[in-house]
Amino acid sequence: MKTLIIGGGLCGLALARLLDRSGADVQLVEAEGRFGGRILAGHHGGAAFDLGPAWFWPGQPRIADLIDQLGLTSFEQFATGDLMFEDATGQVHRGQGFASMEGSLRLQGGLTALVTALVNSLPQGCARLNAPVRSLDLLSDGIRATGVDGASFTADRVVLAVPPRLARTLTLSPALPVAAQAELGNIPTWMAGQAKVVAVYPTPFWREAGLSGDAMSRRGPLVEIHDASPAQGGPFALFGFVGVPPEARRDDTALRQSVVTQLTRLFGPKAANPEALFVKDWARAPHTAVAADLTPVHAHPTYGLPATLRDLWGGRLIVSGTETAPHFGGFLEGALEAAEAAAQTLARMDTPA
Repeated sequence: MKTLIIGGGLCGLALARLLDRSGADVQLVEAEGRFGGRILAGHHGGAAFDLGPAWFWPGQPRIADLIDQLGLTSFEQFATGDLMFEDATGQVHRGQGFASMEGSLRLQGGLTALVTALVNSLPQGCARLNAPVRSLDLLSDGIRATGVDGASFTADRVVLAVPPRLARTLTLSPALPVAAQAELGNIPTWMAGQAKVVAVYPTPFWREAGLSGDAMSRRGPLVEIHDASPAQGGPFALFGFVGVPPEARRDDTALRQSVVTQLTRLFGPKAANPEALFVKDWARAPHTAVAADLTPVHAHPTYGLPATLRDLWGGRLIVSGTETAPHFGGFLEGALEAAEAAAQTLARMDTPA
C-alpha cells in the first residue's frame, strides 16, 4: 500500500518518518522550495533565528522524544532580568509586565535543525520539493494526485498534512460532503494571521543592562517581545509579535522603521542599529494562509479532528496537521500528535479484520 503525504511541515515529515520506519511505501510532496511549513529561520552570523514557532514546553513528550532520537539539544528560554512595559502613550516602565516565557524550551540551531534532521532521516527520493498539488481524484484502485504542472501520480491513500483551510482549496473528485467542506473552512490556521520580527545585534546589551528582553506594549507595532539569542555565543537577538492587523502592515519599510523606533524606546539607543532585521508576515504566505486567516486568532482555538472529517473517501483520504490534534492542537507537539494519529489510522487500515 502506497501512502502519499501532501505537506512537508513538521507533521508531514514526522509521519513520513514513522511510516518509513514501519516499512511502508511512502511519498511526501511539498509545494514550496523548502521543508518545514511554518517552521522557518532567518540566518545571520552563523546563527539561525526562528521566524515561526520557537518554543515547546516540558510535559510535551513527543517533541522531547523526537529531539532525543535525532541527537539534538534543547535549552531554556532566557528570562533573567527585568521586564519592560510600554503604555499606550509610549511611556516605558521598567519592572512591569507579564511577558516572561521562563520555563519555555528552545532548540539549539533553531527549529529548522529539527526539520533538517527529519529530512535527512528519510530515504533518498522519499520527499519532493516544488511539487504543489492541484487536485485529487478517487479512482477504483487508488487516488490520483495532479500537480499544478500537470504531472500526476497515484497512491492507495492520501494524507493531507496541511492546514485544513488550505486542504479545502484542493479540487477533489468526488467532492467532499458539504458539511466536511464547511468544517475544513471553519478551522482556524494557528498563527497564520500573525507576523514576527527578529532584530539581530552583536551584543546582548539588554542583558548587560539587567533586562530579560521580555516586553509588553500597548502602543506597538510589536505587542510582545522576547530574547531570541542562541544558547551560546552570538549574535544576539530580540523578537516580537506584530500587533498591527495584516491589512495595515503592507508597507514593509514603514513597519521596519516603526519596529526599530519601538525597540529603541524600550531598550535604549543600542537597539537603533540592528545588524539584521527579519520580518515574516505569515498572512502573506500562500502555502500557509488563506483570506480567512487575515483576521488573526487572538485566543487558542479548541482543535481536534471533527467527526465530519473522518473516514473520507472510504478512509482513503486522511486529514491531519497540528490543527487536528485534540490535546496540543496548534503547537509543535500537536503536529507530532497528529502524525502519530494518522500513522495509527493507516496501521488499522492495513490490519486484517
